[in-house]
Amino acid sequence: MRHADDHSHIRPHDRDLAREHDSEDYAARAHPESVALEIGGSLGGLIVHTGPDMHGVEVEISPDKDDGNRSHKQVLERSMSGRPAFTAVFDRLPAGTYALWTDGRSRARGIAINGGSITELDWTATVVRRQGARSSARA
Repeated sequence: MRHADDHSHIRPHDRDLAREHDSEDYAARAHPESVALEIGGSLGGLIVHTGPDMHGVEVEISPDKDDGNRSHKQVLERSMSGRPAFTAVFDRLPAGTYALWTDGRSRARGIAINGGSITELDWTATVVRRQGARSSARA
């Protein structure tokens, strides 16, 4: 008997765990591949440089005046000039000002994104502490 490709017997919780596991594996490995950013016209990009302590952390972004409209990227280990670099990279951002979030808390506001260019933030001094401890961020 042939098994159909319908995997509806997989419970939603199991799918979430599998996705979380895939996400962890993705962040855990180094990413030597180049990053292509879709920018131009009214779309810009943002690169957030962090320290290794933020490796794997999800950084959320929202328009400054619309906190609920968030998307996210993980801080991944990449290579810059042959050295490890930990970055979150956002592209296709409409020109405007944005807020960045970690652990559900706003960490930086008023980040200007211009069409056709890339904004870079230095968060290398940022410390992310788990379980409700205080964090600091430099924009």
